[in-house]
Amino acid sequence: MNFIAPLSTELLLIEAENESLYLSLIEQINKDFNLANEGIDFPKSITPEELKIQLHEKIYRMIQYKFAEYLNLLYIIDVSEEEIKKLDGSDVVVLAEQVAFLILKREWQKVWFRNKYK
Repeated sequence: MNFIAPLSTELLLIEAENESLYLSLIEQINKDFNLANEGIDFPKSITPEELKIQLHEKIYRMIQYKFAEYLNLLYIIDVSEEEIKKLDGSDVVVLAEQVAFLILKREWQKVWFRNKYK
């Protein structure tokens, strides 16, 4: 069974919920942000919509004010450098949304593989 990356944040979060892996996804995000010394502590009760909004805001603030930490976070999460380079950085709000999706996609991939091959 091959991993197929969802095409949007919404579809990704629906898939995570459908596979009962949404809480694992939240834990993975919290863990990797903490590894990057960017303490983020999404509660397990957070809704998918809130997760999307708060992650977007966090990435936006990091791009604006903590760029070195932002790059470190991408490295720790292991977001594809190629995919990042393809993004248009002219609008930081849009960029932050796209990067938040890439982060979610990578974190979801980790959770998905761990679940399939445990």
